[in-house]
This record gives sequence, structure tokens and C-alpha cells, in this order.
Amino acid sequence: MKRSTRRHLVQGVLYVVFIAVVLFVVLSADWGRIQPYFFNLDVAASLFPEIVLTAAKNTVIYTLIAFVGGVLLGLLLALMKLSPVLPYRWLATGYIELFRGLPALLVIFGFAYALPIALSWQPPGGSTGAGLIGLIIVSSAYIAETIRAGIEAVPKGQMEAARSLGLTPLWTMITVILPQAFRIITPPLTNELVIIIKDTSLLFIAGMALGDRELTVFARDGLTSTANATPLVIAALLYLVITLPLTQLVAKLERHNKRGR
Repeated sequence: MKRSTRRHLVQGVLYVVFIAVVLFVVLSADWGRIQPYFFNLDVAASLFPEIVLTAAKNTVIYTLIAFVGGVLLGLLLALMKLSPVLPYRWLATGYIELFRGLPALLVIFGFAYALPIALSWQPPGGSTGAGLIGLIIVSSAYIAETIRAGIEAVPKGQMEAARSLGLTPLWTMITVILPQAFRIITPPLTNELVIIIKDTSLLFIAGMALGDRELTVFARDGLTSTANATPLVIAALLYLVITLPLTQLVAKLERHNKRGR
């Protein structure tokens, strides 16, 4: 048997197995019990429009704040880690390793409760603002390494050519190196944005007012008040509405970069 024929045969068997498993699950499930608890249309209708106008909107806002803050702080950390000044490299490396090694939930909890108590500190934006600061701190550590890798991926000849034209090191970094680096790291940065969207669900630990709730907290409150899992299903669908276009964008950008190389 030819190798291509054997490969097609194996793929066909895998498709058949997959379809059989899906049919078994669908046919064996007790939809009479599942539908009222997970897909209750009356409960779903009661969530709108607040779940979109409040929860989904807040999720997007928190994501943008955390992502922009993480990129700005991560850029500073990346430049510090690449600096010829040794203390800057030590400080950036210590920061990055510390916050990449800690759970995001622990960091958010610390900024929301431990630091305000220990330092008598009132975080901007209250408990939600404190949680966002913690999320920015954690995301910046990951983004810093992504940006550093992008800068190092730019051919060194680019720096040398710019310097030979009389550009200063700082201006060369701003106008020549960083634009190329960000083009290289756009897919992983977009992937980090998707991760931050999901990590906004960790802000629940900081406590939220009704108007500050994001999707996960809103769905949890809906589950508690209705004793029904439909709010969780609706929240999950809204998360997918937000994240799936971004994941497709990541795949498209990666294919584009491969063709460019």
C-alpha cells in the first residue's frame, strides 16, 4: 500500500471515529434535563441587555486597559533588559522572572487587599482599579519578553546602517528597530491580548460593584440568583464572540509572516 493511500485511510478512520463519538454523545445525552438547566430561553432573555451593555463592555474596557498598560510597561522593561547598564538589566530581569513565576490571581489579590492594608494606600479606581494594576503588572512581564525577543530578531545590520546615517541610538531604536520588532511580534502580542481577555475573569477576587462587573462575575451572579447554568453558557458564548476573531487574526498574521520569510 502506498504511503499516501495509507495516510488517507488513517485520516478516514479518524473522521469516522470522531463522528461516531459525537453521535454517541448527542444521542445518549438526556436533553430533557440538559435543556432547561443550560439552555433556558427565559433565563437567557432576562440577562439582556445588561450582559452586553455592562458585563461584555466592562470586559473589553478592562482588557484594553490591561493590554495597553502591559505593552507600555513591557516595552520599558524590554529596553532595560537590553540596556548596557548592568543595574537596569538586573532590575528588569528580576521583575520579569518574579511576576512570570507568580500566579496572576495571587498578584491581583495582593494589590487589591494586602498593599492597601499594609501601606494605607487607596488604589485609583477602587478595588477594580487595584485588580487592573495587578493584571498590568503580570501581563507586562510576559509582554516584555515578547518585545525583547522581537528587538533581538531584527538584523543587527539595521542598527549599524541607521547609525552610519548619523541617527542616535535612541532615535534608531524608535524609528528603525521598534517598528520592525513590533511587526515581528504582532502574532504573539495578539495572542497575549486573548489571554488578557480571559484573565479579566480573575478580577472577581478584588470585589466589584454592580456596574463594574465583567462577564464572569455577571454570569456567577446570574447563576446564583436563578439557580440555573444558562448565564454561564451565555457568558461563554460572548467570550467566544470576543476571542475567536482575535485567534483567527493570530493565525492569519502567522501565515502572512511565514509567506514574508
